[in-house]
Amino acid sequence: MTSQAPEREVPRAPEVGLSATAEGRPVPSAWARARGRLPAEDPFIGWSAALALGLLALFLRLWRLGTPREFQFDETYYAKDAWSLLNNGYVRGYVEDANDQILSGTSDGLWTDGPSMIVHPEVGKLLIGLGEKAFGLDPFGWRVASAVVGSLMVVVMVRLARRMTGSTLLGLVAGLLLMLDGLHFVLSRLALLDIFVAFFTLCAVACVVNDRDWFRSRLAARLPAPPDASSWGPVRALLFRPWLLAGGVCWGLAIGTKWTALYPLAAFGLLAWAWSAGARRSFGVRRPVLRSLVADAPTAFAHLVLVAFVVYLLSWTGWLANAGEYEEGLSSTQYTQFSGEGRCDGETFVDDAPDRDARWPTATEPDASGLGEVTQSLRSLWYYHQDVYTFHTHFLNCSTHTYQSQPSGWLLLNRPVGVAADTGIEPGTRGCTAPAGSDCLRQVLLIGTPMIWWAGIVAVLFAAAMWIGARDWRYGVAVVGVASTWLPWLLYDDRPIFLFYAVLTLPFVVLALTLAIGRLIGSSREPSTRRTVGVVVAGSFLVLVLLNFAWFWPVFTHELMTHSAWLDRIWFARWI
Repeated sequence: MTSQAPEREVPRAPEVGLSATAEGRPVPSAWARARGRLPAEDPFIGWSAALALGLLALFLRLWRLGTPREFQFDETYYAKDAWSLLNNGYVRGYVEDANDQILSGTSDGLWTDGPSMIVHPEVGKLLIGLGEKAFGLDPFGWRVASAVVGSLMVVVMVRLARRMTGSTLLGLVAGLLLMLDGLHFVLSRLALLDIFVAFFTLCAVACVVNDRDWFRSRLAARLPAPPDASSWGPVRALLFRPWLLAGGVCWGLAIGTKWTALYPLAAFGLLAWAWSAGARRSFGVRRPVLRSLVADAPTAFAHLVLVAFVVYLLSWTGWLANAGEYEEGLSSTQYTQFSGEGRCDGETFVDDAPDRDARWPTATEPDASGLGEVTQSLRSLWYYHQDVYTFHTHFLNCSTHTYQSQPSGWLLLNRPVGVAADTGIEPGTRGCTAPAGSDCLRQVLLIGTPMIWWAGIVAVLFAAAMWIGARDWRYGVAVVGVASTWLPWLLYDDRPIFLFYAVLTLPFVVLALTLAIGRLIGSSREPSTRRTVGVVVAGSFLVLVLLNFAWFWPVFTHELMTHSAWLDRIWFARWI
């Protein structure tokens, strides 16, 4: 009897992440080894620690959030579009001096009757609008949603790293690194869209990672013991995957903020299927790749891609309800300024496309009713998407910008973005203590914390080696995340793109750093020279990150500095 007990228990061992060797001995997976480092987490302690760090991040991001009292960079578009979207159901145009009137406290009489061409989806602007609805149309109101979402992103980072490493401490390390990055910090204090797409993308990835554990546990509970040589493993019991469904919702919201989330959706969708095939193989299913392609790939596609598409479409509800306003109210001049097909003549866009009515057939069709009206509105939305795509792929190719940067150098922080500046403050005025012959200034600079990004390059390379060499799936999350959020931008390096787009890559750089720190410290809790050295090195790195963040604090927060103090923080000529 005793000799038979282990045989009955082996098939269920993968519930805690065990796989079997050729000899039949259970071997813990990377996830199980990570989980085994610490006792089971006390949910109160784990969640309390994550929420406490999130509250600290929120405090830092709310500190003097309304300063400077001006439109910083592309806030001039999104703040007004968000207010119009929330109050009118669609984005209207605005009068010429709208910015000055808004900053003087006026929010009435600023909007024209006709719609305005917009070049990004609606979700991020809706969230910005919620902040304006709660706190008013002023700098604090249009930035507060970013601060809240950026802080929630820290909480998600803690919990994702905790699940992947089995360590609450390493989860907090990941959250701390994200909280102390300058790119993330400044974007959490601006009414731009990138912090929202980064948040929803991180949530979606966390859901996909959770699904990996859920799938393996479910598979173990329903697999025959031992599995039949011809068995596919359970199929019907795995048709509904709640974590993938939640991931699909998050992907839809991410793409509904910016289309750039399409690339990581494709990458992590394939990774989710690969993990499913790997799970079936580890449980003894023959030809697992082929069988998983039939059994799991359609399910993953439906939960991630189809659900994301539905959520994305629903995010355009306001536009669809007002499609007639765009068809009738958008002038030909507005249309061709933003979306006509054409060619570049030097740095000038020459529009030689047909007029709007020819490219947007529903604009001249009689209004339909009932189901026909829905179909007509959806067709109109499709034509609108074609024109927005043309804007991004043609019109912008003719443009240049002072702060544009090559994506190949983003991880090196090659060209930060100055989003606000108040220069030439004379000594003895407005608190300036600069010596005679010099001056003071204030600046908000969108740049990452150098210690995080430069060390992150090494960590990402290490993660690639561990994923390939040690076949540790956790490092694959970091590598796939970096590759899918960064490398696609190399295809568009002939148009103005900016360093802060890399905030989508940041969480995966942080994951790579966290996994490297965990490897450095080691899994054993017993005192040893290796562990002591690892703790000292890791602790020193975190202290350097904190000091680096504090050093750049004045250029993150529009603090008054002397010119020489500012130059001390501008380490390279390309940072000016």
